[in-house]
Amino acid sequence: MPPAATPVPTPDREGARGGPRRARDPLLLAPAGAGLLTAAVFVLATALARSHPLGPYTRNVVDLGQQYLPYHAYWRAFLLGDTHGDAFLNWNSGFGAGFLGDIGTYLSSPFSLLVVLFPADRPELALYAITALKTAAAGAAMAALLIRLRPAGRTGPWPLAALLGAAYALSGWTFNHGASVPMWLDGLIAFPLLCLVAEWARAGRRPVLGPLVVAVSWTANFYTAYMATLGAALFLAVRLLTDDTTGARRRLAALLRAARTVALGIGLAAPLVLVVFSATKYADPTPETVFAPAGWAELFGRLLPATANVATPALFIGTPALLLALTLPFQRALAPRVRAGWTALLVLVTLSLQWGPTHLLWHAGASPNGNPYRQTFVLCGLLLVAAWLAAAPAAPRPAALLGATALLGALALAARDSTDIDAWTYPAAGAALLLAAGAALLALRAARPAAPRLLAVAGAVLLLTAQAGEAAVSGMRIERQQRADVAWAPRIGPWQRAVGDEVARADGWPAYRTDPGPLPGGNEPLLLGGEGADAYSSLTTENTSRTLDSLGFGHYAKGRHPETLDNPVTDAIFSIGARIRSEATEPVRQDAAPRGTATTARTPVPPLVTVRPARDATVDPAESAFRNQELLLGSAVYTLPPVRRTGTTLTARCPAGTEVWFWAPEYRGTAALADAAPAAFDGRPPATRAAMRALGPVPADGAVRVELAAARKPVLPRRPVGCLDRDRLAAAVARLTATGATRVTTTGHGIAAELPPGSTGVAVVAVPRATGWRCAAGDAAPVSARSHRGLIAVPLDGRATRVSCSFRPPGARLGAAAGATALLALLATALLARRRARRPADGSHEGRQEFTDRPHEARSGGRDADYAPRRTGA
Repeated sequence: MPPAATPVPTPDREGARGGPRRARDPLLLAPAGAGLLTAAVFVLATALARSHPLGPYTRNVVDLGQQYLPYHAYWRAFLLGDTHGDAFLNWNSGFGAGFLGDIGTYLSSPFSLLVVLFPADRPELALYAITALKTAAAGAAMAALLIRLRPAGRTGPWPLAALLGAAYALSGWTFNHGASVPMWLDGLIAFPLLCLVAEWARAGRRPVLGPLVVAVSWTANFYTAYMATLGAALFLAVRLLTDDTTGARRRLAALLRAARTVALGIGLAAPLVLVVFSATKYADPTPETVFAPAGWAELFGRLLPATANVATPALFIGTPALLLALTLPFQRALAPRVRAGWTALLVLVTLSLQWGPTHLLWHAGASPNGNPYRQTFVLCGLLLVAAWLAAAPAAPRPAALLGATALLGALALAARDSTDIDAWTYPAAGAALLLAAGAALLALRAARPAAPRLLAVAGAVLLLTAQAGEAAVSGMRIERQQRADVAWAPRIGPWQRAVGDEVARADGWPAYRTDPGPLPGGNEPLLLGGEGADAYSSLTTENTSRTLDSLGFGHYAKGRHPETLDNPVTDAIFSIGARIRSEATEPVRQDAAPRGTATTARTPVPPLVTVRPARDATVDPAESAFRNQELLLGSAVYTLPPVRRTGTTLTARCPAGTEVWFWAPEYRGTAALADAAPAAFDGRPPATRAAMRALGPVPADGAVRVELAAARKPVLPRRPVGCLDRDRLAAAVARLTATGATRVTTTGHGIAAELPPGSTGVAVVAVPRATGWRCAAGDAAPVSARSHRGLIAVPLDGRATRVSCSFRPPGARLGAAAGATALLALLATALLARRRARRPADGSHEGRQEFTDRPHEARSGGRDADYAPRRTGA
C-alpha cells in the first residue's frame, strides 16, 4: 500500500494555521471559560451580599424595582397572550400608553424572552437569571475578541483571555449600574462584539454577519449600543493607525467597509429605533442637566474595588487586570507604535469622560439626569484590551511590572481623599496586588527552560484567585452600599399576590377600569394587572403628565412616573369602577417579602367613552386641580372656599357633610383636620409632586380647620382646599352614563363605542391624547385625534352612532421603510459576496485573496505588526 499523504496545514476560518482542532479550541475555550467564571463570581457576590434569590434581602433598588421588574413581569404576560394590549399599545399603564417604544427601551433584548421560562409569580428570579446570563455573555464576548487579537501563526493564552473577559464583565460599572439597570448590560455585550465587527471590516470579512451583529446590538438597547459603537470606532482607528504594514488605501477601504456595516445594521434596527427616537420627542421633558466633572481623586478612586457612586465613573476592572493594563507603556515586546497608540487612546478616552463637549458626544447630545458616566463600560473594555495586548505575547518582564506597580501606587495614593473609598477598598486591592505579584513571579520562573509545569499552574491559580476574589468582594460591598444609600422596593410576596388576585376577580375591562392602588415600588398595573394611572417610563408623554398633574395626581421621576390617585371624581372621569385598597399587615423590610390584605371598592362610573358639549377643550395647569376636575367631568361638584392662613393653620367654611380634600403639589409634610389622622404629602419639586388627598368630613358647624406640619416652609396653591359633594357627583355620573356609550369594545391598540342616536358635541375617550391616535366618527376616514382637556376627542355631528380610534406609534412607518431598504441592501451584499467567493472557480483569480484576517501578514513574513521581536534580556 502506498504511504499515506502527509496532511498540509491549512488556515482555519479565523486565519490561524495548524490543525482545525488545535486552532479552534482556544477560540471556544476562552469565551466558554470567561462565561462560566463570570457567572460563578456574579452569583458568589450575590450570595455574599445575602441578596435575593441567594439571601433574604431585596435587590429591587431604584429603577430595578420600579421599572424593569414590572416591565419584565408584563412582558411575560404579553408574550403568553395574557394582556389587553398588543405591541403598539399598553392598556394597563397611564390610562393607555404606547408600548412599542417601551419594548425598544426596556425589553427588546433577546435575553428578555427568557421570562417565559419562569413562573408568573417569580419575576424577580427571572430578572436575576437574565442579568446573570447577560453578564456572562459580556464576559464571553470580550474573551472572544481578545483571543482573536493575536500574533500571526499563534494564539495567545486562552486562560488569560478568559480571565480578562470575566474582568470586563465583572467591572465596577456592572455591579454599580448594569446589575440594577439590566437593559444597559446589552451595551456591555455589544462593545466587544462591535469591536469584532471592526476587525472583520479591517480584514474585509463577514460582510453579512457584521451588519446583523450591529442590528442585534442596536435593537437590544440602542442607547448603550450607540456608546459601544463609538468605542468600537475608536478601537478600529487605533488598530489601523498602529498597523505599519497597512497602506493608506487599505485603511480607507476598511473605514468605508466599517461605515457601510454600521449603516446597514442601524437600518435593520430602524423599525424599533426610530419609534423610540420619535417617542422621546413627545416624552415628558426632564429638567436640563449641566455636566459637572468628578474630581480626579474620585475618578482615580473608582479604579479601586468596593467603591459605589452614581455620580462618578465606575472604572474598577480588578487590580490584577489593571496592573497588566498599566504595563502596556513598558512592554518592550510590543511595537513602539502600538504602545504609543493604545496609551494615547486610554488617556484621551479618560479625559473625554471629564470634558463637557465629549460628555455630550458620548450621550448623543443630551446630558442625562443622574449617572453622568454611563459610557464608562467602554473605557473598561479598552483597558482590558490593553491588558491583553501587554500580556498575550509573554509575561511582562520585571521592569514593566515595576513601572506598572509604581503607576498603580500613584493612582491609589491620589485617591486617598475620595469620598467613594470604602473600608474594604485598600485591603482588598492590597491582597489582590500581592497575589498578582506572586502569580507574575511564578509565570516568569515557569518561562525558563525545563521549568516544572506546576509553576505555571500555580501562577494561574494565584491570578485567578486575586481577580475573582477581589471582584466578588467588590460586588458584595457595592450591593450592600446600594441597599443602604438609595431608594428600594421590597421583594414580591404575599401582599402583591393578594392584590393581584383581587385585581383578577374585579377586572371588568373594557366596561370599566380596575386600579390596583399604590404599593411600595411602582408600575403596579404592569406587575399586578388592572388599568390604572400609575406608569413609570422614560417615554411617558408630556401630555399624559401635564393632564394628570392638572387633575391633582402626583408624580415621581420629574413627571415620568405618574402615580395613582384615589379620588372619586377622577375615578368617574377615567371610568375606574373597581379600586383595590390594600395595606401591609407588618412593617415593610428589606429582608422579607411583605404581607398584606386587599379589598375591592366598587363605584358606579360612566363608560370609557362619554359625550360632552363642544366647548373649550384646553387644560390650564396653573388652575386649581379641583376646577380642572369639574371642567373635565362637566359638572360642579366641589365647594372651593376662601382659605385663611394663620401660621401653620388653614381655616375655611364648607357645607356640613361634604368631604375635605387638600391639594398642595409642592408641599412636604402632613395635613390633618381636628381629631383626624394626618395625611402625608411628599412634594419635592421638580422630582416629586404630591397627590391630592382626602382629610375627612366637614363637621356640622361647617368650620374647616387644617393643621400643617411641614418639613420646610410650606408652598401652597391659591385654592388648596376643596369640599366634595357626593350627591352632586352621583348626579353627574348618572348624566354621563345616560348620554355615554351603550357599548365599548377594545382591540390590542384600538377602541370603538356605540353611541345613542343623535349624539352631538364630542365623544370623549378616557385615554390621554397622544400623537399616533387616529379616530373616526361613523364611516368617515380616520384623522388625527383631537384633544378635550388632554383626553382623546372625536367631533360628532348628530348622525354618527359609532366612533372608533386606533393607535400607531409615531416613527413606525418610517422605521419599517428604512428597515426594508436596509434588508434589500443586505441581500444585495450577500449576493455580491457569494459571487466574489465563487470567482476563483474559473481560474482567472486562482490563488488570489483580496483581503485576509490580517492583510499585512503575507508581507510581514508571518509576524504580526503589533508585536516587536523579542530582544534578549528585554
